[in-house]
Amino acid sequence: MVFTPPAWVPQLPFDPPDSVPLHEFIEDERYGRQPFGRSQNPFTCGLTGKTYTHAEMRERYELLARSLSKRLGWRPNEDTPWDKVVGLYSLNSIDYLMSSWAVHRLSGIVTPANAMYSAAELEHQLKSSGSKAVFTCPSLLDTALKAARASGIPDNKVFLLDIPGQAGDPRFKTLDDLITEGRALPELEALKWTKGQGARQAAYLCYSSGTSGLPKAVMIAHRNIIANVMQIRWHEDTGRRQKGIDTQTQIGLLPMSHIYGLVVVVNSGLYRGDGVIVLPRFEFITFLQSIQRFKINFMHLVPPIIIQLLRNPELCAKYDLSSVRFIYTGAAPLGAETHEDMLKAFPHITVGQGYGMTETSTVVLSTGENDVMIGTSGSLVPGTRAKLLDEEGREITEYDKRGELLVQSPSVTLGYLHNERATAEAFIWDEEGRWIRTGDVAIVRKSPSGHEHFAVVDRLKELIKTKGHQVAPAELEAHLLTHPAVNDCTVIPVPDDSAGEVPKAFVVKSASAAGRSDEEVAREICKYVEEHKARYKWLKGGVEFIDVIPKSPSGKILRRLLKDKEREARRAKGAKL
Repeated sequence: MVFTPPAWVPQLPFDPPDSVPLHEFIEDERYGRQPFGRSQNPFTCGLTGKTYTHAEMRERYELLARSLSKRLGWRPNEDTPWDKVVGLYSLNSIDYLMSSWAVHRLSGIVTPANAMYSAAELEHQLKSSGSKAVFTCPSLLDTALKAARASGIPDNKVFLLDIPGQAGDPRFKTLDDLITEGRALPELEALKWTKGQGARQAAYLCYSSGTSGLPKAVMIAHRNIIANVMQIRWHEDTGRRQKGIDTQTQIGLLPMSHIYGLVVVVNSGLYRGDGVIVLPRFEFITFLQSIQRFKINFMHLVPPIIIQLLRNPELCAKYDLSSVRFIYTGAAPLGAETHEDMLKAFPHITVGQGYGMTETSTVVLSTGENDVMIGTSGSLVPGTRAKLLDEEGREITEYDKRGELLVQSPSVTLGYLHNERATAEAFIWDEEGRWIRTGDVAIVRKSPSGHEHFAVVDRLKELIKTKGHQVAPAELEAHLLTHPAVNDCTVIPVPDDSAGEVPKAFVVKSASAAGRSDEEVAREICKYVEEHKARYKWLKGGVEFIDVIPKSPSGKILRRLLKDKEREARRAKGAKL
């Protein structure tokens, strides 16, 4: 059975265009964006109040593109996009999206990198993406330089975004320096794209663990993001119209390097004319201050932030949060109990969930303000179809029956860069076209209003979700196996109140470590991970030593058995399951 959006969800007013770059689509009223005369300023710094109008942002990325063109030798209509890849490794900034649009203006590609990455992790991304330059910020400069130099990127191709409170380095040009240079340079020629180029050409290379394995570069075409921006805008339209909402002020604190922040917050925010209040990173007090100062209406959050709101009622009471009317949560499931607790604690706020993945350039399921069903991720967005398959690969035709979620949408991406095997595993074809296998287990439920909602209830894939970040067990296992005290190992998720899930390692000691205490070896292993991996990949769930890692006859690790073992141990202790 193929599922489609409910009757209340409007169809897209036109097919997502396939021959224009993302920035031209969002900046052109002919493509259905909120008229500029009714739009708020696109980005405002939540720390300083500094802001740009749409015209100023347009001028900035045009001037930046001129300067990059001269410094890097890139022309808009020469060479291939793969010759013009830029790594973007920075905290959030009001110039974050502007800087990526400047690269797109040259028909280049941007690869956003997680600001929590270590030098080794960033180096992997720069090398595998073929990056020729790096945008970073002062606080991340040392890490960026280590990775850039190891990737063959010279220092004069490392540029700095301005972050409030961070002192620059005079050895490196800032984006403002480049923009000033651009004023003295001639105008760039217009992009001359051929029919369908926007559907074929990558705008971003975003790294994801996909349905399994180590992080891979997802090739996200301009049309993929254009489609999802349109889908998000028109799915929300019914609820916003019912509430008389034209534009609104929203918070921009989720990492813009993550597909959630990049597409759902910043690109979609501009298209619908909303103003985004940008915070470099999440700090709870600053977050509350920004809501009060800028009268935030709409917040894209993740469950750990929602839990902080619930656990700090006295602190929240010190700030005026009355402007907030809608909280949208994603990146990890929000439990029904937590959802209900939010409604009790903040009765004036509506809470809704969404679901998506990097491989769908984000949202495929979303909750409209007009149709909320607690415990679900909402309904399909316009132009999207879905089906569920049971373990035998048969289509599920009943409600409340579990199956793997498959999705068909114009937002489904091109595949994985230089990884045909992973692409073939994730994207399949049948008589109805191309589908992506999400690796997630879902059920379909009928809401009281009679509409179909999807609840994502489990994962076929082994990813661990820590504060919305993806942690691939295979990556940590490969790293642990390089430690002399580790003979064999596996990593599983364990529940955590603040992070949702955290990694826990099961380790078989090597012969050289057999005579040492568990506590000593465990500390050494944890330190080893902390020295080489981003903080969210640390073994916050601990290390447990066992005699043998359970495996199938083919050698596949049976993580399920260890998950069951962990669950029973936690149940015996009365811990959260």
